[in-house]
Amino acid sequence: MKDFKSYSQNGAGAPGAKSGGADKAASSGGSNVNQTVNMAAMLAKAFEGKSEAQVLQTIIAQAEQGKRDGTLTNADLDNFYNTLAPLLDGFKRQKLKGIISKLKSI
Repeated sequence: MKDFKSYSQNGAGAPGAKSGGADKAASSGGSNVNQTVNMAAMLAKAFEGKSEAQVLQTIIAQAEQGKRDGTLTNADLDNFYNTLAPLLDGFKRQKLKGIISKLKSI
C-alpha cells in the first residue's frame, strides 16, 4: 500500500494514486465496483505473505504518519473505510471501524 490518498475522492494527484481513480469511479456507478476489485487485488498483492497483524500495523503506521503530517484527512479515512468495509466480514469490519475512529482523533 502506497498511501491513503488513493482511496480519497480527491486523491487523484497523490503519490501512488492512479490518474482519475476515485473521481472516475465516483462519477460512474459501474466503474465503482471495478475500482474496488482492482484496489483489493492491489492490496492483496502488496500484503502477500504478511500476517494480519503486519498488515494492520502497516496501515496504522502510515495513517498515523499522514495525520501528523497533515496529508491525511478524516474524509480520506472515511473513504478508505467505505472502500474496504464491504470486503471484510463483520468482526474485521468492526475492528477497522474502531481503528479509523482512533486515527480520526489524532
